[in-house]
Amino acid sequence: MSPKLLPRSVVEIAASVRGGEVSAESITQASLDAVAARDGQLGGFLSVAADLALQRARDIDLRRERGETLGPLAGVPIALKDALCTKDQPTTSGSRILAQGIDQQGRAIDPWRPPYDATVVARLRAADAVFIGKSNLDEFAMGSSNENSAFRLARNPWNLDRTPGGSSGGSAVAVAGRMTAGALGSDTGGSVRQPAALTGTVGVKPSYGRVSRYGLIAFASSFDQVGPITHDVASSAAMLQIIAGADPADGTTTHHRVGAYREACSRGVAGMRIGVPAEYFADGLDDEVAAQVRRAIAALEENGASISNIELPHTRHAVATYYILATAECSSNLSRFDGVRFGHRAHGSQTLREVYETTRGGGFGPEVKRRIMLGTYVLSAGYYDAYYRRAQQVRTLIRRDFEHAFQSVDLIATPVSPTVAFPLGSKLDDPLAMYLADVYTLPASLAGIAAISVPCGLGSASGLPVGLQIIAPSFAEEQMFQAAQVVEDTAPDREVIPQACQS
Repeated sequence: MSPKLLPRSVVEIAASVRGGEVSAESITQASLDAVAARDGQLGGFLSVAADLALQRARDIDLRRERGETLGPLAGVPIALKDALCTKDQPTTSGSRILAQGIDQQGRAIDPWRPPYDATVVARLRAADAVFIGKSNLDEFAMGSSNENSAFRLARNPWNLDRTPGGSSGGSAVAVAGRMTAGALGSDTGGSVRQPAALTGTVGVKPSYGRVSRYGLIAFASSFDQVGPITHDVASSAAMLQIIAGADPADGTTTHHRVGAYREACSRGVAGMRIGVPAEYFADGLDDEVAAQVRRAIAALEENGASISNIELPHTRHAVATYYILATAECSSNLSRFDGVRFGHRAHGSQTLREVYETTRGGGFGPEVKRRIMLGTYVLSAGYYDAYYRRAQQVRTLIRRDFEHAFQSVDLIATPVSPTVAFPLGSKLDDPLAMYLADVYTLPASLAGIAAISVPCGLGSASGLPVGLQIIAPSFAEEQMFQAAQVVEDTAPDREVIPQACQS
């Protein structure tokens, strides 16, 4: 028999635990029961820390009984993307190169165990969250379908033959599959927003510099941002409020004031100006996605926002620009995984060159190798100016498009994905088609601005979730949450339960 469904709201769970209405241990056990019942087919987790989670929950309950003040996430079960370092759980980044092998169940053998927590993990830990385990992902966060994981396939809880999106697919599966109330993912080019859209969850990419990257295994350092995935907007706001803020361990974080994100959710959109870019509604956008997105935009207008058409002319260059710059940074960041310093090391090599070749050749999967080679090529002598330098110039133009648009509008509303969740395997042999799945999320990543994916309905033909993307200027997350809450409040089908949770 399937376990009772977990409460969906992070905020409500924490309030119930703090108030003594429910124990942290019972919530944690319910989460672990759901993982045991569903994750065999969903593939959302790479490792589960049942004993650690239950002990932490008991400690929280004991502290409450003693009258101690509990944190804002007391007892909330959370999944952590397995690219985030955890001092008491293994970290593989979905790659063979951070383990000594893979067993018959697709589990890592002797995976790397970091000696420290990522800053965002430490902040959630201080807020009394309970970590259920490490969630599945595309290897080193490189992918849009979670099919590039070295360990196991992740499936969409709405339809097991469809992708949950990527690269934070496991985090989205954990939440959509009602196995945890919240999760952390990382968003480089859309890796929180796209899986959130495809699984009917809320996913946030904060402004670059809003959240510390310390302890996140780097893919592309000028893009990577950690963000929450939850069932509802208020829960994402609550989680972001905890993980946001300057960090001396990450020099790219800023000292901008951390907003009152939860309070912002109740302010509405009366008087707000929202722009709709024509470039995001061109050929390639499925009709059922366009219909739900336009309905959500109309609901924003009905609630007091003014809607206007805007132009973001350099959007058409976003995919090419991103896959030059991100692969260049990937080539540099992944050079440390060489069989010498840590992780997997191939045996039997006679020379240092052989160590590198056999370790990296056997440890990295096809997509990671593809991106390393692309990045190395665009950085090489004779091609740097033609590719990398030119791409940086176009990135500036894309950023200026947004800056110009935000002179006349407060927010921008667009689709998140051109399609609903696509069938597993349908794009694996066509990397370009896979890259185009991120066409609507990449521009905000290139500009370093904030964006959120909010469920806005189910496709009329497929019955699968559709997400609306709300893009905000840098460090304007409060406005973003204002509009996101209205979208959530007016969305149809919010009570529909994914297929995998119905039995």
